[in-house]
Amino acid sequence: MTIAIFIAVMAGVTYLIRMIPLTLVRKRIKSRFLNSFLYYIPYTVLSAMTFPAIFFSTGNTVTASIGTAAALILAYAGMPLIVVAIAAAGTAYLAGFIITLI
Repeated sequence: MTIAIFIAVMAGVTYLIRMIPLTLVRKRIKSRFLNSFLYYIPYTVLSAMTFPAIFFSTGNTVTASIGTAAALILAYAGMPLIVVAIAAAGTAYLAGFIITLI
């Protein structure tokens, strides 16, 4: 019974978070600052959730940093996402293998 209550409360809160802005903001938002702010919120939240996890994913911050550096270099070079992800994981794995040999 308590699980059903928890699910109902969670569904209600989730619904309210999405419904309140739709009911309060009827007109188009004309503020350039607010539009820019709302445009970048999803990227900011995704980065805030993903970036810390990157450094704890391998169990070694050195190998995670090397993989992150590889990913940043390849992303800056304009490589596709799958190439960046595979190269970053491979680089972190290779760095971990080299560190264990040393």
